[in-house]
Amino acid sequence: MLSCDICGETVTSEPDMKAHLLVVHMENEVICPFCKLSGVNYDEMCFHIETAHFEQNTLEERNFERIDTMQNGTSNNKDNSLQSTVGVNSSIHSACASDHPKGSAQSLPEDDTLKRKEVYSENLSESRKFQKSRGKQSGLSEIKEPIYETMYSPPECPFCGKIEECGQDMETHVKTKHASLLDTPLEDCVQPFYDCPMCGLICTNYDILQEHVDLHLEESSIRQGVDRVQCSGDLELAHQLQQEEDSKRRSEESRQEMEEFQKLQRQYGLDNSGGYKQQQLRNMEIEVNKGRMLPSEFHRRRAEMMESLALGTDDGKTKTSGIIEALHRYYQNAATDVRHVWLSSAVDHFHSSLGDKGWGCGYRNFQMLLSSLLQNDAYDECLKGMSVPCIPKIQSMIEDAWKEGFDPHGASQLNNKLQGTKAWIGACEVYTLLTSLRVKCRIIDFHKSTGPSGTHPRLFEWILNYYSSEREGNSKVVWTSKPPIYLQHQGHSRTIVGIEERKNRTLCLLIFDPGCPSREMQKLLQQDIEASSLKQLRKFVGNLKHKQYQIVAVEGTLSSEEKVARRQASQVFTAEKIP
Repeated sequence: MLSCDICGETVTSEPDMKAHLLVVHMENEVICPFCKLSGVNYDEMCFHIETAHFEQNTLEERNFERIDTMQNGTSNNKDNSLQSTVGVNSSIHSACASDHPKGSAQSLPEDDTLKRKEVYSENLSESRKFQKSRGKQSGLSEIKEPIYETMYSPPECPFCGKIEECGQDMETHVKTKHASLLDTPLEDCVQPFYDCPMCGLICTNYDILQEHVDLHLEESSIRQGVDRVQCSGDLELAHQLQQEEDSKRRSEESRQEMEEFQKLQRQYGLDNSGGYKQQQLRNMEIEVNKGRMLPSEFHRRRAEMMESLALGTDDGKTKTSGIIEALHRYYQNAATDVRHVWLSSAVDHFHSSLGDKGWGCGYRNFQMLLSSLLQNDAYDECLKGMSVPCIPKIQSMIEDAWKEGFDPHGASQLNNKLQGTKAWIGACEVYTLLTSLRVKCRIIDFHKSTGPSGTHPRLFEWILNYYSSEREGNSKVVWTSKPPIYLQHQGHSRTIVGIEERKNRTLCLLIFDPGCPSREMQKLLQQDIEASSLKQLRKFVGNLKHKQYQIVAVEGTLSSEEKVARRQASQVFTAEKIP
């Protein structure tokens, strides 16, 4: 004997159990016509109706009695009661059969069956409570519920569609006529299920699953396309931002370069702010506004400046003469700590004025050098009829030398123009100007330090050799015929007028600085020169620590042929380097 796990019914064989499961629990699901309870077998449903729906069942009996009385006339109470009982059972059967459509085949899950059993238990408890409360009542005085009419629907065979009178006949029909179908394994009656590998959706058909997966792939492809478009957009945005950043950086670098260039232009007098004349007038106006110059003096000095510019000669307002002679006397009578001293030929000191303050040192040093040459008979031929020129005239003379073909590279750096500017000049421009005047000179470049702590002892040795070549015996003071030496370093230039050899064998240069005003230089013209007054002239090895120094030394005159040769050599300007 086999027992059903769902309803507990026992059958004799395994085919009977399969038929029982198919007919009772898969196709003909019994549903209560009053409360829609389902998931129970036929006997349980009858018991449920008799207990949970007692009043409705009594009402059905009375309804069938009325219907039978109308149809058959008269009847005794016993027959009516029996007939109503049969009618109710038929009603229950038809309700159970009519609630299932033809061909329905579903397998109830275990949890759903348990749920329905719980609902069935609750209905049983409710029925028992109702029976207890009904026993306390005297009875029903009148029928208040509505009359339910139940129409009978005979069961239909799920295989061939044949209609039988009752469920028992249908069961017999299925077992006899469709036994071969019932012998089919239960696994073959259950449709296969296919899980979607992407979302887990369950499909009962492989083709449907394939279409479903294709939709997933299409959606993924679209999403990837959108991602690619978005990625491409992000790359374009990043590229655009990078270009903007690079452009901004280049713009900032260009701005900084321009600012540095303009700063250098202002520093070297190439900012088109005017030259010597404009600066002189502007500074004199400032002096008048500050009360340090009278208006009458302003007009007088302005007239003198205009006359000097017209003649092209220096007005001598910044010149101090006779200093070399005064130094010669001093070293003969004093300076006991000096073993030997060599002095250049006579030279006048020129200092900067209001018109060239801050940029005119190169011009003033050239004036010092030229003043010495003009006092030397050896240079009368090449400098015949000249006088010390003013600064605008010196600028004009250098431009003329450029036009002759001297130093084209240096000319291009200064835009081939000096007049009307505050452009600085250095050793190359002084060399170019002297060579164009047929003065023989050379540039020596001390391009790196040759001593400890960035000093240049080789520079001092070279200058000593330059002046000591005219040493006269054992004389302490040697006043040579050698012109002064033009000394250039970064940001400034000065003029070397002699050198001392101390008793401790150290060397000391004697230097004229155009930045030193006339009132200080005139202290050297006094009868009794104080040693402290020489402090502004003396420069020891430890005082010259610039990275690079250039000097222009005069060595005589040039013939016309030598001038042409040097002009050709200046196309590629080179200097003698030490070391």
